[in-house]
Amino acid sequence: MSIVKKGMLFVLSSPSGVGKTTLTKKISLNNNNFVISISHTTRKPRPNEVDGKDYFFINENKFNSLIEKESFFEHAKIFDNLYGTTKKQVLNLMANGKDVLFDIDWQGTQQLKKIEGIKLITFFIIPPNIDTLKNRLINRHKGEETLIKKRMAKFSEEISHWDEYNYVLINDDLVTCYNNILKIMMAEKKGVKEKQDTNTILGKIKELTK
Repeated sequence: MSIVKKGMLFVLSSPSGVGKTTLTKKISLNNNNFVISISHTTRKPRPNEVDGKDYFFINENKFNSLIEKESFFEHAKIFDNLYGTTKKQVLNLMANGKDVLFDIDWQGTQQLKKIEGIKLITFFIIPPNIDTLKNRLINRHKGEETLIKKRMAKFSEEISHWDEYNYVLINDDLVTCYNNILKIMMAEKKGVKEKQDTNTILGKIKELTK
């Protein structure tokens, strides 16, 4: 598939609980030209989530119908639920010069990277340490010990894909991480690649996976 559009695509991925959704929303709220791609999902809404704003909540039959019609740019099964991004939504935004933000995992990112004719920049966000990650998951999913264990168990698989991304950032402080991502995005929009401290990143990956 060859696509030539005005806007760029930016992906934020991370293991569950690291903060990619919070960062994506912060970028969109503070920068008019960045628009979040709203995914379709078969999971149930969390408290305060709004259909059509946070996700398009649909059943599995409807989701599979969209797959059959080849309506998705990318789709994946994550923690027993299906997630996907429709082509129509993204192409309309790009045609209007908007830069589209994707809050997706490594599976969806791999699919997006196969699309020709688009400018795609990918970010992988990692936690400062395992204890911080676990505390974030506990605060998000209070009383759901089984879910917390499942997400922690999947951490090693998720973080193993870090080197498939253009940039890797540590979310130790939300504001600092946000500013670093935005700085890179603005540079990339001008065609400039930002340098990263590869040794620091490699050291942190080893620490998180030991």
